[in-house]
Amino acid sequence: MFKQWIAIFQKDTLMDRAYQRSFEMLDITREMFLKAKESLRFREGSEGDIDVREKDKQINSYEREVRRNVFNHLAVSGPEKLPSGLVLMSIIIDIERIGDYTKNIVDLALNHPSKLYGGKFEESVQEIEKSLENNFIKTKQSFEGGDSSLALEILKEYKWVNKACDDCLFALVKEEDKGIRPGNSVSLGIYARWLKRINSHLRNITTSVVNPIDRIGFEAEKK
Repeated sequence: MFKQWIAIFQKDTLMDRAYQRSFEMLDITREMFLKAKESLRFREGSEGDIDVREKDKQINSYEREVRRNVFNHLAVSGPEKLPSGLVLMSIIIDIERIGDYTKNIVDLALNHPSKLYGGKFEESVQEIEKSLENNFIKTKQSFEGGDSSLALEILKEYKWVNKACDDCLFALVKEEDKGIRPGNSVSLGIYARWLKRINSHLRNITTSVVNPIDRIGFEAEKK
């Protein structure tokens, strides 16, 4: 189904422009995530944080542009093209929310006195971060090519990431690491939650490749 929508996008200048813009937005949000992670986890001070905020403004500007292009397309083409427009709008909203969470990570870094170390959870946090970095790339690949096989493979990855984020958060709530300071514990818990949210928004985008419009963001339909 998604390949049919891609064909629709490519036949119309406004929709194709909006579709291509979504790829740029995914690239930008991945760059934002990498810089936000660097700021929180591996750097003291806030140099480079302004760049993330500027890129967030760029994402918001692109979102408004995509909305205009989609609405103008629908105004001309009529209701028969509504599903493809709604799918693209849904994807753009998820990308914009990822940008918001990366900006939140920067805000956390600005208020955290030093590099955030995960204590006994450090290895798990690093695995989550690495998976997210890769999922940005693979999500774009499946979305750009309408690759349902790749999308289904990626969705399996998302499941363990979400569980790992929850495991970290709940272990912090239970004070399983007695050596971690309260400020670090709170910061790490918030960070784990935001990593999960970024992961979930990437998952939503991926489900658009394998699901009909009413099931975007839900489990892939079993054949």
